[in-house]
Formats: sequence, C-alpha cells, structure tokens
Amino acid sequence: MSETPKNKTAPEESPTRTYWLDDIRNVHKLFWILVAICALLFASDAFYEKHVIFPFEHWFGFFGLFGFFLSFALVLTARELRKFLKRDEDYYDR
Repeated sequence: MSETPKNKTAPEESPTRTYWLDDIRNVHKLFWILVAICALLFASDAFYEKHVIFPFEHWFGFFGLFGFFLSFALVLTARELRKFLKRDEDYYDR
C-alpha cells in the first residue's frame, strides 16, 4: 500500500499571463524603433553648431560613435575581467 504525503496536493492550474514582450513581433518593433531613434539622433549632429576644443570633436557623429564604441569596449573589458574576479559557486557558504 502506497502512502501519499499529507501536505501534498494536486498541482493547481494557474492562468498563464502573457506580456507584450512575449510576442516576438513586439520585440522586433521595439528594436527597429530604437534603431530609428539612434539614427535620428546621429543625423541631428548636422543641425547644430559645435563649440569644440579639440579638432576631432568636430567630426560628424563623433560623440555618438565615441559613446557606442566605448560602451562596446566596456562590455568586452568586463567580460575579460570576470575571469579574474569570478568566485566559486559556494564562496559564501564556506
């Protein structure tokens, strides 16, 4: 005779809730909206007067490209730095 635990109950059916980012079409829309915003901000560099200190600051789209490549370099640097700073899974349990 098999006994069932007293506190074990049948799994309840929980209604699954869907969010707007669960639909891949919405993710693609959001991606292309962000691309369009970035392109418009990059193009807006042509429509204002720059007061520069260094000559390279006058290059078209310098600050946008500088920010993009520096954040990309930051991600790559953090990825490599993780190899040195990573701790074992049970580090705090010791």
